[in-house]
Amino acid sequence: MLFAPRLHSFYLILLLWISIKASASSILIPMDAQSQSNHLKAYGITYWVLSQNQNVKWLLNYRGGAFLIPSSDRIERECLIRGVSFERISDSKTAEILEEIGSPSKNMDAIVLEKAPKIAVYSPSGKQPWDDAVTLVLTYAEIPYDVVYDTEVLGDGLLLYDWLHLHHEDFTGQYGKFYRSYRNAAWYIEQQQSAETLAQELGFSKVSDAKLAVAQKIKDYVLGGGFMFAMCSATDSFDIALAAEALDICEPMFDGDGTTPNYQSQLDFSNTFAFKEFTIERDPNVYEFSSIDQTSVRQIKKEVDYFALMEYSAKWDPIPTMLNQNHTALVKGFMGQTTAYTRSQIKSNVLILGENKINSEARYIHGIKGKGFFTFYGGHDPEDYTHRVGDPKTELELHPTSPGYRLILNNVLFPAAKKKKQKT
Repeated sequence: MLFAPRLHSFYLILLLWISIKASASSILIPMDAQSQSNHLKAYGITYWVLSQNQNVKWLLNYRGGAFLIPSSDRIERECLIRGVSFERISDSKTAEILEEIGSPSKNMDAIVLEKAPKIAVYSPSGKQPWDDAVTLVLTYAEIPYDVVYDTEVLGDGLLLYDWLHLHHEDFTGQYGKFYRSYRNAAWYIEQQQSAETLAQELGFSKVSDAKLAVAQKIKDYVLGGGFMFAMCSATDSFDIALAAEALDICEPMFDGDGTTPNYQSQLDFSNTFAFKEFTIERDPNVYEFSSIDQTSVRQIKKEVDYFALMEYSAKWDPIPTMLNQNHTALVKGFMGQTTAYTRSQIKSNVLILGENKINSEARYIHGIKGKGFFTFYGGHDPEDYTHRVGDPKTELELHPTSPGYRLILNNVLFPAAKKKKQKT
């Protein structure tokens, strides 16, 4: 009899726990700064749920862009294993949240995600996941991807994928303009020889011709409905290659012959995705492609190098709102061969998602091309301010809540959105 009260209390607690479990119809994965311990892996959980043929609601501007998932012991276990914070919520609480989000007075919306996008990363063989911010964060978040390169692209392999990332590539055929500093380095010589061999195998006499053909195939992929995400030099070199479609802009050390006379005046900006009226940097010894990039002229200290995310209407402009979901509106800046874009050289139909107004520069931009979409993100690594050749890899275990890396993963999930919800 002495143990009866304790036994009674135990059963009450057990019944209460069972009752809570039974009434929990949803799992809420919060994405605000206070509640989420691992924002990056939360995207991986969301992708994993989608891959199990379950829909997810992306709650735009609610608690940092939270995810609402059907209740499941299996999903809860996966969250625990990956270190992702989550909350069990009841039917009534779920309805209350969705009612709040649906209110016309709230800049919020609930977007249905219904399919795990198939992801391709355009990258040369031999590159390690930490050589590129996107492959690094996809690996950390446990989101699967395939690697493709020139052979696959020219063979229409992109048709198998919903989302394509461009590794920090040079589509102009100038080998990243590393000529002055690294032309005698073993890795530079090896990469140039490898690129020339591959171009010849693909039927091109010059690397610049092969890269142009690849850029045009990628352009066709986007026009047909694909989503392209690019960072660092893959952004401006892609547009430069398209603008110089009928021209030779490579000096002899790159392709063995001269350039087209007065090629600057013959650039065709109607071919580009995002940029206009830019001036190409002709000097092969200058580590810069064009006036698009602000790296060499920006005067800003690391301690105050931030950019602000623009606010859009979640109900009327869900696409930019999705791409800007974060637990902060201010993101640390970071450098790259291409760091920030000159505002005056961005086409008027391209959205500015993130900017530094003091420097009049854009850091993060998005646009529509044909039936598809593209996003350009300046800089190399959101958690390595001045990433240089040979620097050690970034350990994302030390940056699980990185706002800069969150922007990449927003783009990864974007193709999963139910199309009828996209209002542009």
